[in-house]
Amino acid sequence: MRAYAVMLLIILSASMVVPVMAANEDRYSYITVQDIQVQLDNGSAVIHVNYKVEENTRFIFFLLGKQDLKNKLMRILNYQDAKINRIDLSSADFTVEDASLSYGNGIYWYPSHTFNIAIPLLSVKSPQAVKNFTMTKEFPGGMGYFATDTRIVQSDVNNITIPKEK
Repeated sequence: MRAYAVMLLIILSASMVVPVMAANEDRYSYITVQDIQVQLDNGSAVIHVNYKVEENTRFIFFLLGKQDLKNKLMRILNYQDAKINRIDLSSADFTVEDASLSYGNGIYWYPSHTFNIAIPLLSVKSPQAVKNFTMTKEFPGGMGYFATDTRIVQSDVNNITIPKEK
């Protein structure tokens, strides 16, 4: 009798392990990421994520809210200080302040970043360039760019002296 119980336990365990081993790299729990777009603007990054959620979880969102979805998306992005701007059942928008390092004079460096799952299509856009990646878990190497805001501060304008012609 014990042999049957042990065999049943082994078969049951094997049936639970097979779906986990067959899981996609672009999937985290009930979320399958389709693409991530990162728009760099001065020192911040605006991140747009497109994804699919399993159909059977949609009803739970209506009953219990989207807090679990928010937590899982934050885990996928792997930014500790990301702020959620908008979220629904197919996409979300985040803002990460100080995502880039400032070198002064409008020069920024967006460093490499690792995500917690493989992203099927990753697009990182600065005012000067666009870098696209497929099936990647990281944005490698970083990216330098220049700020779009080139306004002259009014106090600096008042301090400018123009030499008189002789």
